[in-house]
Amino acid sequence: MSYYGDENTPPMGTPAHASPRSAPGVLRAHDIGLLVVRLGVGLIIAARGSQHLFGWWGGLGLYRTGEEFGHLGYPAPRAMAFIAGLTETLGGLGLAVGLLTPLAGAAVAGCMANAVAATWHLGLFGGFEFPLLIGVCAAGLALTGSGRIAIDALIPGLRSQRVGYGVAALVLAAILATVTILLRT
Repeated sequence: MSYYGDENTPPMGTPAHASPRSAPGVLRAHDIGLLVVRLGVGLIIAARGSQHLFGWWGGLGLYRTGEEFGHLGYPAPRAMAFIAGLTETLGGLGLAVGLLTPLAGAAVAGCMANAVAATWHLGLFGGFEFPLLIGVCAAGLALTGSGRIAIDALIPGLRSQRVGYGVAALVLAAILATVTILLRT
């Protein structure tokens, strides 16, 4: 411990940027961490949505995904499959590039709530752990925002994330997900 505080505090007269724990260093690490999480979650879920919509990467495509939604008890299964695929694709891409991150994260979280409900009977492992993990990560991104390495950083109203945006988007997603889940027979 130094005379000026703990060992992480630079001595008086030392510029703040000299410490790796300085505000700019912490913010840079935070932004890079958010970028990594956004890219991972966003691209994975966008690819999953593309499987549902277009049959890319070994996916079922819209027609067969609609049949699966019908087996799960969704009304208008092809329309529901289209909505889910579109939500996953656009929400995932929005997360990846950091565009309207609170809405993109909430959309993905709501879609994953439906996936958890549909696979609940399989149990946690081998069942709903993947959609649960993606949904929790997406909800976290909706609350934290995209960070400074994102398109949102260029939009004045979203430049500094307000937790209220994320909360409002997640409440809307929870309502829509609940209604959709209740529509299943």
